[in-house]
Amino acid sequence: MASPPVPPNSKTLAICAVAELGEEAMALARPELHPRDYVAILLGAALFPDAVRFVAHALPKREAVWWAWVCARRSSGDAPPPVIKAALEATERWIAQPTDELRRAAMDAAQKATLGTAAGCAGLAAFFSGGSLGPPNVAPIPPGDFLTAKAVTGAILSAAVSKEPEKAPEKFRAFVAQGLEVAQRIKLWEPKPA
Repeated sequence: MASPPVPPNSKTLAICAVAELGEEAMALARPELHPRDYVAILLGAALFPDAVRFVAHALPKREAVWWAWVCARRSSGDAPPPVIKAALEATERWIAQPTDELRRAAMDAAQKATLGTAAGCAGLAAFFSGGSLGPPNVAPIPPGDFLTAKAVTGAILSAAVSKEPEKAPEKFRAFVAQGLEVAQRIKLWEPKPA
């Protein structure tokens, strides 16, 4: 099924402009491409990290963190180490109730799991979603606009390659398909009613 046309102010190019994609991925971007079609082209060219970056930068922050959490949970297996399990649980609590207290708890758990893990990056993504980067008792230090997307990207890249890296292409495809499903469910790229 063909995707609907994209207006002249291309959503695809707008996302590309902030997602820090590689040269090969940028060369494939066209203003007339619907974002889903562009992601399909990236996957077809085996530009998996670029496809992940694109979707991570397109999704709203909370939905992107959920996507990272699901991928991290899937890659952690049925019996993850306690620090990974704790990071996943803390991130899940923030997703269910995105309060500042739970955002900071997700960061604490992420640091214990280490930021080199998918679960740690998912918790970091929750922390970067809003609020202040500094302690509660100092003037607010807002996170950069795209820090959540960068941490989500880290979570998904780690989830795809940390175990059985030889299966990374199929994991990337499944993870990106899930991200696109999120975009579809929230009607991310559908025209807004007038």
